[in-house]
Amino acid sequence: MLLLVTDTSGRNGTVGLVRTGEPGPHDAQVVEVVPLAGGMFSAQLVPQIATLLQNHGLSKTNIDAFVVVSGPGSFTGLRVGLAAIKALAEILQKPIVPVSLLELVATASGAQGKVVAALDGGRREVFFGAYDVASGSIQVLREELLSQADFVAAARDSTVLTPDAGLATIARDAGLTVVTAQPPNSEMIARFGWRKLQAGATVSPEKLEANYMRRSDAEMFVKQSS
Repeated sequence: MLLLVTDTSGRNGTVGLVRTGEPGPHDAQVVEVVPLAGGMFSAQLVPQIATLLQNHGLSKTNIDAFVVVSGPGSFTGLRVGLAAIKALAEILQKPIVPVSLLELVATASGAQGKVVAALDGGRREVFFGAYDVASGSIQVLREELLSQADFVAAARDSTVLTPDAGLATIARDAGLTVVTAQPPNSEMIARFGWRKLQAGATVSPEKLEANYMRRSDAEMFVKQSS
């Protein structure tokens, strides 16, 4: 199978092609990944997809499924990225696999039991996810945006997984158990998405939603002004 994998959740983004099921059913091999410049997603994403396919002698009809980061992250970036994938998936009638970066961090290290995934949310805030991880399964307990102090309080009695050195230091200084996680990359996203696709965890274009975890600046301005 050929997967198109996109991540527009951060300051910069990526789009890549991944072959799955070769040589084994659980394998996912990255064909190529190209970067997307921050602030340029709306102008770059669709042309980069076309160029990527053309460079490998492929067309959009060769895509079997879409793996897309659904959050948390940039309001504008996620909105642009998901809108493009929704349109392509609807045209091609192909499944979409949404990937939560928090869930990916929570499962990537192999930690079991009650775990917390933490990502830098900016503004001294933390993208926080609490999970119960067992072999081959994960239960979402809560996902939300927290202050750094609330993050520490909510992470008690859990193993904290984070790729962010600053959050790791805050957690360790508070006496929490911390495991340094690898920063999510296109290959990790693809492999995680491939497992979800095999498990049937797909959505239709109309069901694909972004998990922003934060209101847009415009919404917060309106709230503050009212």
